[in-house]
Amino acid sequence: MNVLTFLRRLRFLSVRQRLEWFPPFFLMRVKVLELTDDWQTVRLRLPLNAFSRNMSNSMFGGYQASLADPIAALACAQRYPGHEVWTRAMHIDFVAEGNSDLELRFEFEVDTDQKIRDDLATRGRSTPKFEYGFYRQDGMLCSRIINTVAIRPKGYVTRPGVTGNEKRGSFEK
Repeated sequence: MNVLTFLRRLRFLSVRQRLEWFPPFFLMRVKVLELTDDWQTVRLRLPLNAFSRNMSNSMFGGYQASLADPIAALACAQRYPGHEVWTRAMHIDFVAEGNSDLELRFEFEVDTDQKIRDDLATRGRSTPKFEYGFYRQDGMLCSRIINTVAIRPKGYVTRPGVTGNEKRGSFEK
């Protein structure tokens, strides 16, 4: 049994605690500031410390990427049960120096939710983009995240060797 399965089985822990105890987040000392039951709003603190600080005394980009990567996919997995969900692509624009603890702010927009539900009803899959960011303690946007999530039905696989606009999914028999 892996650590994630073990954490999921600890029902006495809240979702907030399980997220904080997820090994990479635990080692980065991530703190959940806000997490709504439907994952509409997620706010996490990523501390600037001796391990996360680079030679310029600001936050390593890799620390930010590690925290930002799964958040949109986790929110989609909670909102659309019965689907496989993963991060398909992520882009980070480092807008300003991350020279303090950073706060990741994620909001699940109502329009995005409706678009995903429409896609799932008509096409059986969806590939939404989410934009969120890291903010310094002074409130300034530090890093802009654009995260593309793949939401697919269980058993969905892509044909090997097919790329680009020709990519079509199929169901494994």
